[in-house]
Amino acid sequence: MTTAAVFDRFGPPDVLYFAEMPDSEPGPGEVRVRVAAAGVQPFDVKFRSGAMSAFMPATFPQRLGNEYAGTVEAVGPDVAEFSAGDEVLGSAMLCAYATHVVVPAATVVRKPATLDFPSAAALVAASQTASGALDELSVGAGDTLLVHAAAGSVGTVAVQLARLRGATVIGTASPANHDYLRSLGAIPVAYGDGLPARVASAAAGPVTVALDAIGGDAIAQSTEIVADRHRIGTIVDDRLAAEHGIRVVRAGRSPERLSQVVALAARGELVLPPRAYAWKDVVEAHRDQETGHGRGKIVLVME
Repeated sequence: MTTAAVFDRFGPPDVLYFAEMPDSEPGPGEVRVRVAAAGVQPFDVKFRSGAMSAFMPATFPQRLGNEYAGTVEAVGPDVAEFSAGDEVLGSAMLCAYATHVVVPAATVVRKPATLDFPSAAALVAASQTASGALDELSVGAGDTLLVHAAAGSVGTVAVQLARLRGATVIGTASPANHDYLRSLGAIPVAYGDGLPARVASAAAGPVTVALDAIGGDAIAQSTEIVADRHRIGTIVDDRLAAEHGIRVVRAGRSPERLSQVVALAARGELVLPPRAYAWKDVVEAHRDQETGHGRGKIVLVME
């Protein structure tokens, strides 16, 4: 049997509960993975609350979770690249808060032995989002990049990938996270009113590109800081992106990009600290995610 976190009505975190359902057998081109850790995303919180119901309806009882790490338990017909016992990670769709997931083998990435399961699960969505956004914004050597919400999961990865590409990075965060940003190689500045002046003071020259992971005022502030609006991107606020003439940067899932970032993490060249919650504490994990604060990535760890 598979045990999964589900909800049968939209609402606050405590609508989540656990339910049992029969295991699914992997079909052609699929694998079944026993989940060891699953990432928690802002997307999960919005979907559970009903904020996305107008364009993404739920089927109750509805499962959650779009990223996992675990061990292959069974493979379907025509799957030759994986076998039972392989340690893997990858993307799913509204099903990863569970003891088992069945996913296409083409979306699965091998987990290096040097990464534990929570660290691997933490990387899945953040690494694909951050790397894809930097590609779309053409971030490279000689750029000065402003990252809004730089201590969060996407921001943490974006800061490090941009630094590896040769860019200078300025990151916004609360003062409590400034030492953390310095440890990643970013120049920290406090978010809020007066941000453009603080960024100008911190930068040695023009800020050439901006990546927003928080929305709201950060978008208007970015247009004051970066001259070329084609090089300002948001991953969260489509409405204000259209209003201010900047880009929405969502490159989609890519096992290839995920593999590249995982390899960096396995070599110790990139970190994304997991904030681990026991699986039974999924409600508390969602409450934490809703605060919008904290560094790194919230991860559910299966017992």
